[in-house]
Amino acid sequence: MLNRLLGKNVLITGASAGIGEACAYQFAAAGANVILTARRAERLEAVRAAINAKWPSVQVRVAALDVCDRAAVGRVVGSIAGPIDVLVNNAGVALGMEAVADTGDEAIDGMVDTNIKGLLWVTRAVVNVMKGQAAGHIIMLGSIAGLHGYAGGSVYCATKSAVRAICESLRAETNALPIKVTEILPGKVETEFSLVRFAGDREKADSVYRGIDPLVAEDIAETIVFAASRHPRCVLSEVVMLPKGQTEAGITHLRKPGTA
Repeated sequence: MLNRLLGKNVLITGASAGIGEACAYQFAAAGANVILTARRAERLEAVRAAINAKWPSVQVRVAALDVCDRAAVGRVVGSIAGPIDVLVNNAGVALGMEAVADTGDEAIDGMVDTNIKGLLWVTRAVVNVMKGQAAGHIIMLGSIAGLHGYAGGSVYCATKSAVRAICESLRAETNALPIKVTEILPGKVETEFSLVRFAGDREKADSVYRGIDPLVAEDIAETIVFAASRHPRCVLSEVVMLPKGQTEAGITHLRKPGTA
């Protein structure tokens, strides 16, 4: 029932690449108007051009935004004309794989500021809009790292545990309102995420997915659009998505070379 999204306004953070970009295309394909935000304005313009070329009836708005900038979040959300029917709170980052004792200040600040504080700035602003319009759906990108910690992932796992707690609290706080809250918890998804995590080291980034058939951004986007298109009486409160062969963050079955 994707026609339920026809004409809806969908705000997506981190929309310049990966899961956010895939969401932009798939919501547009469903007839939704999209409001795309990310730090890289030139990448957003490329996404807008691609959507305009393929789905000319879809309205596309873009805004350069660093979710860590609380004032900028307020300005961008406040400038949106019309309702915000769906928020896809996707912006997030992992930086490094150091043990707790070796994790640098910049990595800690970067992950906490983006994955927790930035998510909160955006959520707070949008929830207040949705309360005013008495409707809305907030979809958060969590991770199975928020369910199971692993060596070298202390800060990232902690931030994703926080996302889970925020979702649970927000769901309770909006339970009496026509506002839905969904958390999507992916396992290994092959995007530029690992390349950013390892500061552009392609070999390290590729090693994360070696021996498995990882999820791709489109898999997650399909599920997000599916969740957003359910009947108003139905809420997918949480969805855990794993590639075949992965059971939790630190447990993956690796295929032997040359086997399917």
